[in-house]
Amino acid sequence: MKTVLFAAATALGLAACASSPSGGTAAAPATAASATAAPTMPAVRAATVTLAPASGSLVSGKLNAMPMADGVHFTGEIGGLTRGAAHAIHVHETGNCSAADASSAGGHFNPAATAHGKVGAGAHHAGDMDNLTADAQGVARVSVHAGGVTLGGGARNIVGRAVVVHAAPDDYRSQPAGNAGARVACGIITAVR
Repeated sequence: MKTVLFAAATALGLAACASSPSGGTAAAPATAASATAAPTMPAVRAATVTLAPASGSLVSGKLNAMPMADGVHFTGEIGGLTRGAAHAIHVHETGNCSAADASSAGGHFNPAATAHGKVGAGAHHAGDMDNLTADAQGVARVSVHAGGVTLGGGARNIVGRAVVVHAAPDDYRSQPAGNAGARVACGIITAVR
């Protein structure tokens, strides 16, 4: 028994001290950018987002996300918005809605480091989407598109990132976030298999 344990311990010790395979190189240390990136995963067919209130609002909702040839399309319903008003909605870089004001979600998802703008009208962040408009009851029926992003896999993967709804509309010009006001709801993009 002692011989078997000694042999196993020796094998583990030697494996831990082994160098990389011949011709290979040691893995590069993680950078700040890779530490904040969403985990790499295979493409998924659908995702959901459950939006919870932020910044003392009553805004909440549920979104579904589906991949499309040029990005991801979000549909669903968000309630508790200002009646008849436009509101910005963006994909944010960090999948963390723990701060009361949703600041923990970070800035807009922007892997290409481009200027903020409007989808389909020149340069824009990957997380930029068109404004939502609430009806007379403060409900927005959502049908918006995030271009150039994916559900799973690659640097433009948005699974595990946050969707944030803002108190004001996006002006599509102001840098870096479109002067969209307070973050009134936040939810994490969660893969559905």
